[in-house]
Formats: sequence, C-alpha cells, structure tokens
Amino acid sequence: MSSYSTILSHNSFLSLATKFTTRGSRLQCTLAMARSAVDETSDSGAFQRTASTFRNFVSRDSNSQFPAEPGRYHLYISYACPWASRCISYLKIKGLDDAISFSSVKPIWGRTKETDEHMGWVFPDSDSEVQGAEPDHLNGAKSVRELYEIASPNYTGKYTVPVLWDKKLKTVVNNESAEIIRMFNTEFNHIARNPDLDLYPSHLQAEIDEANEWIYSGINNGVYRCGFAKKQEPYEEAVQQVYEALERCEEILRKQRYICGNTLTETDIRLFVTLIRFDEVYAVHFKCNKKLLREYPNLFSYTKDIFQVPGMSSTVNINHIKQHYYGSHPSINPFGIIPQGPNINYSSPHDRHRFPK
Repeated sequence: MSSYSTILSHNSFLSLATKFTTRGSRLQCTLAMARSAVDETSDSGAFQRTASTFRNFVSRDSNSQFPAEPGRYHLYISYACPWASRCISYLKIKGLDDAISFSSVKPIWGRTKETDEHMGWVFPDSDSEVQGAEPDHLNGAKSVRELYEIASPNYTGKYTVPVLWDKKLKTVVNNESAEIIRMFNTEFNHIARNPDLDLYPSHLQAEIDEANEWIYSGINNGVYRCGFAKKQEPYEEAVQQVYEALERCEEILRKQRYICGNTLTETDIRLFVTLIRFDEVYAVHFKCNKKLLREYPNLFSYTKDIFQVPGMSSTVNINHIKQHYYGSHPSINPFGIIPQGPNINYSSPHDRHRFPK
C-alpha cells in the first residue's frame, strides 16, 4: 500500500503550504513543481483526475516493439495504491509473478528531489528499512519520479504507480492500470501458470465495460472525489454518487455471485481494490462514513470472497494502505495519526458459495 517510523517529517509538507498564495478562489503554487493527485482540484473545489501518459502495449507478437518475453518487464507498485493493486492482483492470480518481476515503494510519500519540494513515491534505502518495500535494484532510482525522468527527461506530468518497466529498453511501457491488466490477461498466457483464467471473456466484454464505467465514476474515483474535495458542494455530490453506486452493487450481489454474473471478471478486481480500503481508510480519511462496507451484507461477503481467491490475499497490505493515506495527506490529516481499527478479518467465512460458479 512495516513500521510507521518510516514517515518523513510533515515539516516538508507544511513548509510547502506556506508557499501557496490565494488568487481568486484557487490556490496557486509559487513553485514550479510536479503535481500529485492532491493537487488536482478545480476552481469549484472538485477533484478532477488527469489521464495517464505512457500508453504503449506489450504484445504476444514477437515482432512488436514490446514483445511478451519472460524476464523482460518489471512492475513497480505501491501496496497502498488501489490502481497499482489491480496490476499486482492480476500478476498473482494469472500466475505471472515468475515471468514479470515486481517491487513496491515505501508506503508514505517522501521528498523526490532535493531541488524542489515535491512529495511522492520513494524507495527505501535497504531491504530491511520497510517491510514489504525494497530499493530499486534495477535502476538505482531513489523515487518513482527518477524512473519517469530516465524514460523521458522532459517529462512534466504526475509520477504515479503502477509503472510497467521494460528492462531491455530502460523505459516506461505503460502507467495506466486499466491497460496493464488487459495485457496481463491475454498477452502473457504462453508463460502464465494460469493461462485459462480469462477475466475479460468475449461474451461479457460489453457488460464488463459498462460496469467498469459506473463503478469507476461512482466508487473507484468517487471516494477520491469525496476525500480531495475542497468545498462542501462537490463533496456532497460525490458522496451521494458513491452510495448510489454501492447500493447498486449490493442489489446486484443479492442475486448473483459477481458483478457480471457468476463468473469472476475484471470488474470484480477493479471493485475489490476500493472495497478492501473502504472501512479501513475511506470511511474516515475520505469522509465516506454514511454507511460502512460491513453494513452491506452482500458487498461485505463478496469482498471476503474475492480476498480468498488464491493469490489475492498476498496483494493486500493493510499496514501500507493505512500508513500511506493517513501519513501522506497532511492537508486532510495534519498530524499523521493512524487509527487503530477496524482490523477486519477478510479470511473469515462468507456465504457467496450459495451461488453457482
């Protein structure tokens, strides 16, 4: 998403805050610096996520620029990040973790460069510094920002995870999780341990695409629109949409095991990475407290069902998740205090077996 002693001083954040000046209704930063998600707020106070930048594709075609070869690619993730967690989930359940290496950054943002005050994903200095994170043994980078600058020296966008890295060409192939998981689903089947698992089957693609759209808008990105809103009205609008989408999921899951029927699909993985963070983080940190996940009997049982899919539990690091959110957003949680609970046992029994598979 370990020890909380890894958190960097909030003085860096607070000193940055003093460099903001109000111009009309919008905060303007007096430094020319790279953005992170917390900066993507419009004049209305609403959070607006920008698109990913690197959009190349790995192909099973051996003549393509990025052919699907064992050992060629590396996946940089944060266990805290739901978008990156989509990708590590696919790596595990498709059985690609022997063919594609991966590593995680530290959970709490740090200074990415001495020359400015940008805070973002950084690597630990040693394998023992933070449990679950490791240094960048491939490129020797100290931050994800450095990886982007290796790939594109003039890059000026966000420095996000996931990053699918080509070891041979030393560049970023793709940093859009929705596209990376599609590649993992089909293009590496010749070297996957579980090639028959198809999370985007042709007969369900239209239904999956439709569900992805409203789940992304209402839930995946919806919780961020709640948490990063800077005015009451956009928060109210976002939180209403979050709970409308959750109620829609609850009703669907009352009748069938998964969102698109009784077959596990891409949509379920994309939904799961938000649900697993809901009670632990979003209910408190992002003010999505109208109703907890545990109060939805079908959604809660469904979340446990997905968690218990072989390989999925290893992709969930609750310590990283909580440390990141509560420790990396001082505008929301200035003192970085991490709530103790609720410590939910997602390995406990569920009732989703009542539906056929």
